[in-house]
Order: sequence, then C-alpha cells, then structure tokens
Amino acid sequence: MVQDYANAVKQVFATEYDSRAALRSPPHITLQAPFEWNLEEQPQLSQALAEFAQGQVPVPIQLKGFGAFPPRVIYLHIERTPILLASQKALADELERRFEICDPRKARPFRPHMTVGFRDLKRENFRRAWAKFEAQSVEFEFTVPNLTLLLHDGKRWNAVEDFPLLGRSLDSES
Repeated sequence: MVQDYANAVKQVFATEYDSRAALRSPPHITLQAPFEWNLEEQPQLSQALAEFAQGQVPVPIQLKGFGAFPPRVIYLHIERTPILLASQKALADELERRFEICDPRKARPFRPHMTVGFRDLKRENFRRAWAKFEAQSVEFEFTVPNLTLLLHDGKRWNAVEDFPLLGRSLDSES
C-alpha cells in the first residue's frame, strides 16, 4: 500500500514535473549510502547482511507528509524514531567494522525519507511541485520486516535480496 502510493506520486512527478529519476528505484528508506562493491564478492556482503538482520527487530515506520532537500529533491517524510535511528547506526557501524565501508555523509544527521522527486527536478518545477505537496497530508504507519539489498545495474536500482529482521523486541518477551 505504501509502495503503491509512493510509486503513484513518483509517476505524478514524472508526468507533471518532468522528473523521472525517482522511477529508477523501488520505494525505499536508505539506511546506507550507495557504495561500490565487487559483484564477485556479493556472497560475503549477503552473508554479513543476513547475520546482521538476524539480530535486528522489525522496524515500525511512521510516514507523515512531505519534505524537501531544496532545490531538487522532494520526498515522503519518515519520522526519526529511536528504533529507526538505532537500526541505521547499527548497520553503518557493522558495514564499517566488517568491510571498511564508510558513509561519506556520516557527519550529517540521518534524515529518513522516501524520494519521489529527484535530482532531475528542475528548480522551476521544484517550486511548483513543492507548492502543491508541502502542505499535503499523508500518513502511513507500517512495520518493515526486512533489510533489502539494492544493486545498481547501470540504469536503475533493483531489489535483489531481502534479509528478514529476526530479532525480538523487549515487548515480545513479556
């Protein structure tokens, strides 16, 4: 349902605002910035992500309204909850520890979001779109049960593998 909504909004950006770049990836919340990886070593990365995910709990998500990174990006705003922030930090720390993968944006605070209008959004179209979406009300609450690995094929990002979040929250132990 959330993915369908996000895809529909991406389509609005493509047709009404000439911004198609967001259509080149499935709706997602980026926990780790893109990094280069040798495809021959994907099994090691997949194994590490599977092991990591086993100890992580499913993450409740609160999506509320729209946000922007002016002057080019408009997104569905994801609330910065303690569990989401902790999950993102744990993943970044694990990838850095195991593979020396460092997020170049590490110094900036994590701003969870789902991009709907991307870098190909021209400034004039950004202003028009932001005037429409800034005050638009949208709310979803859902739980993310997996960590998903996205790989870029030279043209688009593709979801290639899901890793179930199998950890148990303290609430489930009572």
